[in-house]
Amino acid sequence: MKGLILITFFLSVQLSFSSHLRPLIQLPSSVEEHEERLRCESWRFAVEANNLAPWRMVPPECGEYVREYVTGKAYRFDLEMVAREALIHAKTVEVRGDGLDAWVFDVDETLLSNLPYYNDHGFGLELFNAHEFDTWVEKAIAPAIESSLVLYEEVKILGFKVFLLTGRSENHMDVTVQNLQKVGFSHWDKLILRGANDRGKTATIYKSEKRREIEADGFRIHGNSGDQWSDLLGFNMSIRSFKLPNPMYFIP
Repeated sequence: MKGLILITFFLSVQLSFSSHLRPLIQLPSSVEEHEERLRCESWRFAVEANNLAPWRMVPPECGEYVREYVTGKAYRFDLEMVAREALIHAKTVEVRGDGLDAWVFDVDETLLSNLPYYNDHGFGLELFNAHEFDTWVEKAIAPAIESSLVLYEEVKILGFKVFLLTGRSENHMDVTVQNLQKVGFSHWDKLILRGANDRGKTATIYKSEKRREIEADGFRIHGNSGDQWSDLLGFNMSIRSFKLPNPMYFIP
């Protein structure tokens, strides 16, 4: 009888001990998942720091990470941080009152969010399809990026002239105006879209040339907000530039 009790006790201890070992057996998998997430965070950091060579798609292994980021709180917090720092800068500017102090905003992923479109297109896992994106733009239903709307209103109150400089085609002028106004953006001073003479130019060249034209008219560009480095770099750069996060696509 005692022997039977000892065997039963031994088996019970062994099963209990084995159940505690199961998480240890799964550990390598969780370590790999953690390291993959870290690699994707490093990739996104390189995107935002402009350290990557030109890229066309989000790496397949980072698709879920990008989806979680842009649909979660971290993306919203990052957008709010950029807007907050831009407003701090705007408030340090001594607006002269001559109507020549200016702020430039990009449109897509800066004022308007195309997350509903990218939700249906893998959040950057698919190659960009210009025709499908144009179809989306023509619906004029992109929501506002709320923190950018707050910044937009504040810089107007401070006395800046507001220029909207977008890579969208002039063919989309009406739907762009409709979309912007529908979600709360109004009373900008000029909306600039790509014309026939701008076709074939990189965004960096196109936007630099348009900023040069703005400055040639006497304006002083104190701030420039955009989600692409091509919105901000080149020539005739603003005094301060503010890069909004965007790990879904790259525009040279």
